[in-house]
Amino acid sequence: MPADAAADQAGIDRAIVDPRTYADQAACDALFARLRRERPAHWTAPDSVRPFWTISRHADIKDIERQNDRFINDPRLVLTSIADEERVKRITGGNHLLLRTLVNMDDPDHRVYRNLTQPWFMPPNLKKLEAGLAALAREFVDRLEDMDGECDFVRDVAVWYPLRVIMMILGVPREDEALMLKLTQEIFGARDPDMRRGGDTDEKAHVSATVKEFFSYFGALIADRRKNPKDDVASVIANAQIGGKPISEFEALSYYVIIATAGHDTTSSTTAGGLLALMQNPAELAKLRARPDLLRLAIDEMVRWVTPVKHFFRTATVDHDLHGHTIRAGDSLMMCYASANRDEAVFAEPYAFKVDRAPNPHIAFGYGVHLCLGQHLAKMEIRTLYEELLSRLEHVELAGDPAWVEATFVSGLKRLPIRYRMKRKAA
Repeated sequence: MPADAAADQAGIDRAIVDPRTYADQAACDALFARLRRERPAHWTAPDSVRPFWTISRHADIKDIERQNDRFINDPRLVLTSIADEERVKRITGGNHLLLRTLVNMDDPDHRVYRNLTQPWFMPPNLKKLEAGLAALAREFVDRLEDMDGECDFVRDVAVWYPLRVIMMILGVPREDEALMLKLTQEIFGARDPDMRRGGDTDEKAHVSATVKEFFSYFGALIADRRKNPKDDVASVIANAQIGGKPISEFEALSYYVIIATAGHDTTSSTTAGGLLALMQNPAELAKLRARPDLLRLAIDEMVRWVTPVKHFFRTATVDHDLHGHTIRAGDSLMMCYASANRDEAVFAEPYAFKVDRAPNPHIAFGYGVHLCLGQHLAKMEIRTLYEELLSRLEHVELAGDPAWVEATFVSGLKRLPIRYRMKRKAA
């Protein structure tokens, strides 16, 4: 390979695995637009990371996810350095997983474990949460009203509202929510200097310590729900039977952690990122105010626009031809959702935020059998908050520079300073 081409390849490979790329939307968009155009199946071999195929087009990612027998989740799920993979094995005594959750599992286990809680997260069951969500939304918009017209929307609202919903579902008391927030941010922000545990630069040691703290907390919750079951997801998991036997402690604890973390952080990111998009596109905000019936479409556009989960990996079980390349059995593929949701072949004006975008076939919740378990809850939460917010907010604008979490896996805003004015209450 000529020197210039080799340098270009190395630069692309470094950018794909650099968490700073995903904290810079313009850089991220430019990188993946080029890959979709020139290298939709790009062999990626960065220093310190096992090589993989970067898959950037919407259609290809859907096709891979659809063939869940040919492209499996285990053993490689997310982007991790070789050194960190080795640390996990040392920490776990040879296991490649700190957690074993739905996203790590393939069928038949995936289907069995998903079915434990899936009915809980379906719309008919979620109706019982409507009154509680509306009350929480009012509480948080009341909080905005008490802040004298200026706040950090991430710190003061976006991280707390969905966290409270998830903790309510898990049966975690309010006084423990600060701990849950800290642990969640440490899991997903392990490579961000503002988020990592105690400033620790050893990512997997940091995540391992956080997982241990999660396990300690949820271990007590399991014991309580086995003695005193309630109408919450914690009780469903604690008392689950797998193959006629009680669910293992490790897998029950892992189940709690994935609900507590993924169910909160992604919704928080979309809630904040949606408000930023509305502020940056005032005509769209005006359109939404004039047409509140567009809110459901607007929520899907927020999800597409933010795409909090940037990627997942799959491993090929058989050889597969893609764009003139042979993907060999055992090769890893990085499915780049942040790229797929800007794909020009699927979305008209993909770099425009449109509250009335329809259809909107984004894959921010994944696709196929691993479609996000909590997608209905997430959209219900965001819609309920925005119904309350938009009905009471008269004006909103940026009061400083927003900042994003530096992370390759789950990323969103970590700061969103806003200045706003609430509508006057009727006399």
